[in-house]
Amino acid sequence: MFNKVLIANRGEIAVRVIRTCRELGVTTVAVYSDLDRDALHVRLADEAYALGGQTAAESYLNTEAILDAIRKSGADAVHPGYGFFSENTDFARAITDEGVTFIGPPPEAIEVMGDKVSSRIAAAKAGVQGVPGTTEFLTSHEEVVAFGNEFGWPVAIKAAYGGGGRGMKVVPSADKAKELLESAQREAKSAFGRDECYIERYLTWPRHVEMQVFADTQGNAVWLGERDCSCQRRHQKLIEESPAPDFPDTVRQAMGEAAVKVAKACGYVNAGTVEFLYQDGDFFFLEMNTRLQVEHPVTEMVVGMDLVELQLRVASGEPLPFTQADITRTGHSIEARINAENPAGGRFLPSPGPITRFRRADGYGVRTDAGYDEGDTVSQFYDNLVAKLVVWGKDRDEARRRLIRALEETEIEGVATTIPAHLAILKHPEFIEAKHSTKWVETNIDWSTVDVPKPVAAPKPDAADAASDGESEPAKVQRDVDVEVDGRRFKVRLWVPDVGPALVSGTAATASPSRPRPGRTAGGSAGGAAGSGSVTVPMQGTIVKVLVEQGDAVEVGQALCVLEAMKMENNIMAERAGTIAEVKVKPGDTVGAGDVVVVIA
Repeated sequence: MFNKVLIANRGEIAVRVIRTCRELGVTTVAVYSDLDRDALHVRLADEAYALGGQTAAESYLNTEAILDAIRKSGADAVHPGYGFFSENTDFARAITDEGVTFIGPPPEAIEVMGDKVSSRIAAAKAGVQGVPGTTEFLTSHEEVVAFGNEFGWPVAIKAAYGGGGRGMKVVPSADKAKELLESAQREAKSAFGRDECYIERYLTWPRHVEMQVFADTQGNAVWLGERDCSCQRRHQKLIEESPAPDFPDTVRQAMGEAAVKVAKACGYVNAGTVEFLYQDGDFFFLEMNTRLQVEHPVTEMVVGMDLVELQLRVASGEPLPFTQADITRTGHSIEARINAENPAGGRFLPSPGPITRFRRADGYGVRTDAGYDEGDTVSQFYDNLVAKLVVWGKDRDEARRRLIRALEETEIEGVATTIPAHLAILKHPEFIEAKHSTKWVETNIDWSTVDVPKPVAAPKPDAADAASDGESEPAKVQRDVDVEVDGRRFKVRLWVPDVGPALVSGTAATASPSRPRPGRTAGGSAGGAAGSGSVTVPMQGTIVKVLVEQGDAVEVGQALCVLEAMKMENNIMAERAGTIAEVKVKPGDTVGAGDVVVVIA
């Protein structure tokens, strides 16, 4: 087993890995951006090192900064989590070149399976067929048009070096091909550092069923069980469950065997997920995620294993402690991804900001994996997953009812969340009857009936308490503060004058330097008052493209600019027809909720 593990990630998955390491007596090392200086994963780790920067590219995608933290900390292993560098061949090689263990597959396997195009080729060689699609990267939108004309519309553009719905766009017709290819490439570049994309046929009513596999260094490989991840919006998962409902055992066995074939075909080691689309009794290889999945807890709940512990043991050279025949699955588990998004109207707009209240659910068969605590801030620069609420029940209906109860007990204020959407899904007759598909959330739920509470803003500090009156020397109190020395974070205990909240840049802050008082919440309109002509953005983010110029004539619903928030692109639309009187932003500008970006006369 390792002595010291560095987690090259943030949020919920970093916290998840830290907890298992602590149980095994393994020292943990966190890394953090400037915005994550006081994040939960930093507070829980044994050591923490600053990467610098704010955006993912400046911090968690900065290979040299992470390598520097590895050298300074003396870590002998790196866990990449999911997202960021978890499926990046160059990063895995850089880690192994340092003589440090990469807790994941060998770089060669990532190279084959981390690239969604070469993974389709490898799967086909192993006898596992995929959805019809290209086996080369797209070089122009004309290739999208040609493919759509041959196989029919719509078609799906996908990021070759990513997952989680980032960089995936469904193209409904030829005239949208150029615009959506460019958008997919921008999202992929922002989320994964690479913009290569490919294209495949878009099935009409499929379910997304994936198989958890594990392989060790001795050549043993098994499948643990499947997960149904069909409840999605924007091609990102909302609810996952295991086992898949209304899923024949013969198909389950065939899919598991196919997944193991794919893993062995690329010399896979450690945890991986082979994803399939299932429709009308047939399944098609979709891709292989060469990492631990966000939804791994539902598998843990039904097989009774800690998959992170298993990752660590396999990475340290231990053989799998069981065979395929030893695996048993008991009961049913469902997971709800609680994201900082406002699902009102089915738009699922990102809702970054401070969390002013966070009360977790409890009770038998209930588990909450969170990357935030009350007082923490969800940044626009990173993924918006706040927590995962996971339950277990003896059967699917018991698990479903338990999850409803747990969601209703969970209290999160300061940001809008997807909890109302989860409740609408879990109570829907078609979900109860397992009649849903990957398109069902966006087509069959009446979002106008979903009640979304408005985010509750943080209380404003009392100016009277902001500073000492200076007439008498205040008593001293104990303060635990964080300092950085050569990039490494240390906790230092000081005795300082008790002057109440200090003034920092003219704004009152809390007395505890490690937990700043939350600021205003990110709210705002969805595009300005109807017909006002002043077009505003509904959330904090970065302008990545401006689509109009002064003097242009525009129609209602026409896209004016593209806003990136939490790694997703959002079109900002015109709410009235008219002429562009002023464009107030340019690509690269950072805007806040309610900022005016375009004026229509």
